[in-house]
Amino acid sequence: MNARYDVYLVGVGGQGVLTIGELVAETAHSEGTPVNFYPTKGMAQRGGFVKAQLRLGREPVGANVPEKGADLVIAMEVSESLKAIRFIKPGGDFVLFGHVWPPTAVTLGKADYPTLDQVRERVREVGGKMHYLAPESLPLYEGVPVAANVFVLGAAVGHTGLGKVLDSAAVARVVETRWKRGVERNLFAFRSGMEVV
Repeated sequence: MNARYDVYLVGVGGQGVLTIGELVAETAHSEGTPVNFYPTKGMAQRGGFVKAQLRLGREPVGANVPEKGADLVIAMEVSESLKAIRFIKPGGDFVLFGHVWPPTAVTLGKADYPTLDQVRERVREVGGKMHYLAPESLPLYEGVPVAANVFVLGAAVGHTGLGKVLDSAAVARVVETRWKRGVERNLFAFRSGMEVV
């Protein structure tokens, strides 16, 4: 399927934000869907801001998803999610994983950390559909929480328009072959995300 679909990803270094983008891009490529993937690492290794943009279903196109142009925003951290709200198009999906990583200004007492209600209200104001995933909703596999990024990807495929653009079985195959170790754990994380309420 070659429907045009833009995805904007944000989070902090170490959360696997770019890995989500790579998995989406690899799946799209495997299905013959044109995909342009533009990662931005920044200070990723230090917990700094990370973003990536994916543009599916187009031949080569500009790197930047325009404001109010993303069909799907995936935010892996609450405060960083505020940077992405302006990119969601009216009626688009906004998936927020509620991880909290206070920025320096917050830890120094120079700024307030945004509340979930503030984020929810901002998403509502721009006409987005919010899907919230609490960190405590991460399922356990053999007693250990699964990888949040793979879980969130599963939720996006299972509950947003991304699942209409990419076949879930194709995404699962890419997840299965991405890592040599932890195959069952990652497939469990992905499938659990697809089934999360």
